[in-house]
Amino acid sequence: MSDPKTGRRPWLAAALAILVSGLGHAYLRRWARAFGWYAVITATLVFVVPDTAVDQVVAGDPPPIGDIAPVLIVVAASVVDAYVLAVRDNRAQERSSSSTEAASSADRDEVTRGRDEVTRDRDEVTWGAEQGSADPVTDSTTATLSCPHCGRDTDATLDFCQWCAESLEE
Repeated sequence: MSDPKTGRRPWLAAALAILVSGLGHAYLRRWARAFGWYAVITATLVFVVPDTAVDQVVAGDPPPIGDIAPVLIVVAASVVDAYVLAVRDNRAQERSSSSTEAASSADRDEVTRGRDEVTRDRDEVTWGAEQGSADPVTDSTTATLSCPHCGRDTDATLDFCQWCAESLEE
């Protein structure tokens, strides 16, 4: 039995498919399949089952089982299909909800890691300021150059100015 919050009840889909052809698939919101099974069962009744067998059923007399066997087989296939679809849909929904929970857990872990990195960066800046560094964000061992093009101080380890993107190798 399936929880109504997580999916459809397979036994109900099968019971509805027995009651009216295609109704079990309509319960599963598989509209094309519902119409398809209805059309197949109706076509089997019209083109395969003899008219005398249908007349006997309408009159209340039991027809020979061989005459109505084709429609019974198609109805049984419809019932099995509705049941299997409901079970398969429920499993897929459970997998997607568990993967969603895992993804949200991974997101929480990522946020925690990001928060830890911000705290670590803030602590490094604070430590640099306590040590008397003029620029607490940069390490005091980093050399700087003056860019010949824009005149700003730039990182000496780079071969271009990070401000104007001109080459420093002149």
